[in-house]
Amino acid sequence: MATLSAVLATTHHPFYLKATELTPPEERIPQAAEWKRKVEAYRETLTAADPDILVMVGADHFHQFFSDNYPTFLIGKQPTYDGTFYNEEREFSIPKYVLDGHEELSGYMLQGLLDRGFDFSVSHELKIDHSIICPIITTRPQADLPIVPIYTNIFAPPLPSPKRFWDLGRAIRSIIDEYPSDAKIAAVGSGHLSLELGGPRQFGETGPDPEFDRQAIEWLSTGNVDAILENVTHESMAGAGNATHGFMDLILMMGIAGPEAAAYTDSLDLFHTMEAYITWYPNGDPR
Repeated sequence: MATLSAVLATTHHPFYLKATELTPPEERIPQAAEWKRKVEAYRETLTAADPDILVMVGADHFHQFFSDNYPTFLIGKQPTYDGTFYNEEREFSIPKYVLDGHEELSGYMLQGLLDRGFDFSVSHELKIDHSIICPIITTRPQADLPIVPIYTNIFAPPLPSPKRFWDLGRAIRSIIDEYPSDAKIAAVGSGHLSLELGGPRQFGETGPDPEFDRQAIEWLSTGNVDAILENVTHESMAGAGNATHGFMDLILMMGIAGPEAAAYTDSLDLFHTMEAYITWYPNGDPR
């Protein structure tokens, strides 16, 4: 059977590459050097796991799905994936990518999810946006591993519940554990902590709700799913910032790992957002 070698839950800040490498040193933000150090340390948690395949979880930022037809959950199944949309190149200086797919694992996972009561959509012409490309840049910049992309709806109401995201993570874990292969699989997913987009709290000195951020990181790092499901609702996330629902993708990642303490936790308060970096090793810490 396959081995789940690591689970990574991370925020995805689209300006990372531009802020830390593509901007001249004299024009960089004061946190640029610390940000780069933290990301490179986090990258090592994936490198240590030595994966063969990446299952990647993200959400489409209305690049190809819209409120009139936004799949609740979707998996890609194709030999390659083009990455980066034009506005992401223009605004964030994110380069284009072509990522290999792993059609066999995609098909196996699709059937396994259907068997477990998750009615997934499937795409054979999916393009990848920064919710997956940013974690590629930060955790696997050589982009040399095949991926199985999973997209979730965190933007277009009605949204699934936080419990549904946790349950989906548990289902993905059971499928990986049963996959008939000697491959080492890592799951890398990105989402948000408290986040405001286009609202009055977007450009504050911290994320819009520092207390939510503190609690969220503590819950994730300690594997405290009971506290998450007791305290995190669509209403509470909206109160923390109008785009905070991306936290549900981090709940999903903890669902893949299980209700266990993380092996690695770090964060960075970056002006208008809190960045978080969390890694679990379900089958033992390779470090």
